[in-house]
Amino acid sequence: MADGLSVFLVEDEALIRMMIAEMVEELGHHVVAEADNVRDASAFAMTAQYDFAILDINLMGVYVDPVADLIERRGKPFLFATGYGPELLPSLLRRRPILRKPIALDQLKTMIDSLFPDAAAKVPH
Repeated sequence: MADGLSVFLVEDEALIRMMIAEMVEELGHHVVAEADNVRDASAFAMTAQYDFAILDINLMGVYVDPVADLIERRGKPFLFATGYGPELLPSLLRRRPILRKPIALDQLKTMIDSLFPDAAAKVPH
């Protein structure tokens, strides 16, 4: 894991998606799949090879919970990145970590490190 973790990024706003991808790379990880809508995200959720996912809650007016369900079925960790609070999540997903937008690099690092405590020591920051 010397080259970091692989990330599946789901975000409908192109500029925010690019910003998060840059932060992921700055932390020594890499984005391997991106989607901006539930249809594409659902396909990637089941087929892409990734260590974890970062999901925006609302994709062009459609909630991302079907994608989260698919990722959960694969046993992959994920976190939400949103300007919304946990009250908008389905009750079973409220226990997932939430990054509040605007996202700060140190918050993203802390969240990733909490998902992968063993990897945190191996990734150069």
